[in-house]
Formats: sequence, C-alpha cells, structure tokens
Amino acid sequence: MPVLSIQSHVVYGHAGNSAAVFPLQRLGRETWAVNTVEFSNHTGYKAWRGEALSSALVEELVLGLEERDVLKNCEAVLSGYLGDPSTGRAIIAAVKKVRSHAPGALYCCDPVMGDVGRGFYVNPEIPGIFKNEVIPLADIITPNQFELDALTGLKTETLEEVLGAVEQLHQAGPGIVLVTSLRTAGMPRTGQKEVGMLVSNGRERFRISTPELYFENSASMAGSGDLTTSVFLSRYLETGGIKQTLELTAASVYGIIEATHRAKSRELLLIAAQEALASPAEKFRAEKL
Repeated sequence: MPVLSIQSHVVYGHAGNSAAVFPLQRLGRETWAVNTVEFSNHTGYKAWRGEALSSALVEELVLGLEERDVLKNCEAVLSGYLGDPSTGRAIIAAVKKVRSHAPGALYCCDPVMGDVGRGFYVNPEIPGIFKNEVIPLADIITPNQFELDALTGLKTETLEEVLGAVEQLHQAGPGIVLVTSLRTAGMPRTGQKEVGMLVSNGRERFRISTPELYFENSASMAGSGDLTTSVFLSRYLETGGIKQTLELTAASVYGIIEATHRAKSRELLLIAAQEALASPAEKFRAEKL
C-alpha cells in the first residue's frame, strides 16, 4: 500500500524526498511524493538555486489525490523538514484528510529542527508547531538527540535522561519514538567511537549502536536522517515490531553511510549502495532496556 511523503526535494544529491523516496521504493513501497521545496542541491553547499513551494500547492496536490479516490489506499504519511509554518499546517491538514479516508493510516514525522554543533536551522516558529500541533497527531516520531531536547525542554546526557524525555513524548501522543544520533554516557563501548539509536513503544525499549565514521565535510552532509526515517517506517510497516525494525534500519543506514565514507563522497550513495537497503551485509543487535 502507498506511502504519502511530503518533504523538500533537491535535484542533485539526496535530502528530503530525494533521500526518502528511493529507499521506500527499493523496499517495495509505492510512494506518492509531494515536494515542499525545489532546490538545485541541499543548503549545506552554501549556494543553491530554486524556491520553497507554496503550502497551497501541497493542499491542492493532496486534494487531487482525494479526487482520484486513492487516499483510502494510503498506508502511511511521512513528513520531514517543514521550511515554513504554513507548510506545517498543510501537512497537518493532509494527515487529517488521509485519515478521513483511511482511518488506520500511520503518520510518521521526522521533526527536523537542528543538530548538535549547528543548533537550530529552521524558522523560529517551527519548533512550536512541532511541539504543539504536529507531535500530538503523530504515531511515530524520529527526533535526533538535539531535537529530543528541544521538544521536551530537557537536557539528555545520560541514558536515564533520554528515557525520561522519550516518556514525555509518549505522553504527548506518539506511540513510537525513535531517537537518532544518540550519544550518552551509558552507551556500550567496543573500543571505537559509536553512535546509537533508541526506540520505544511505551512498553518495550531497545538501544542499538554502530561505528561512527568521520567525514571531513560532515557539516555539508545531508539526508541521513531522511534516509533513517524512511527505512524505519517501511520496515515497521513490514514487521510490526520495533526491535526487528531497529536492527534492520541500523544495518541499512550503516551500509549506506559506510559506502559513502569509503568513496569519500559528500552525498549519500543511495543508488550505488542500494543493496544495503534490501539486504544489508552488516548485522547489529538491539539491546533491550
């Protein structure tokens, strides 16, 4: 069944829908892509061409799907970078419209706002929209650790603090919380630097870690969060279990990033390393907390 993905788009490279749609398709998901931004490349290059598309266009495109009588087939809605407050509210309207035709449709939101070292890089109104309007509507949210802190107002330096913040998000509405780019004092150590993810459905909680790879141009890299969220959503729709979904997601994302690192590329090698999506070579085991 189809996934409706409402995100930004770049012509060159991989960010937003350009990082999410192919993984969804490679994993067997029919994907309806609605673009909110049309740029020549992602903004990590410091120069780009193109423009943000109007929220009215998002609403019109979703209306067109409704007129085709296909929204009843939609299995999930996926959203990421908003760019503009009006776009956020257009996505909220789209989710409600989809659910009016397909009540069981999931909404997976990547609340893109910023990152450690960069701080916030969105319109100042966006964090409030995520916290007060989007998060209560979502079934699945995938914040990085910086965004977890921003959404809860907490500072998460230990595993216990992360779990407390995750529980606060559950209380706001989402049944599943996936925290990405996780670095805490309680993470397992294997003799090399690691980066982790943690997932919770309110009843069970699992943590996983993979080797952290150093990129010389890490500040200009983009799309890994969009990739992670799309793979997680697709695998969850397939398995229905958070542990297996977490393990499959970690393996695929690491496979793509490792291939990108090996090639010394500043763009994710989604196409060249696509086997890592369907059949990742590396396996990582999730730890129950």
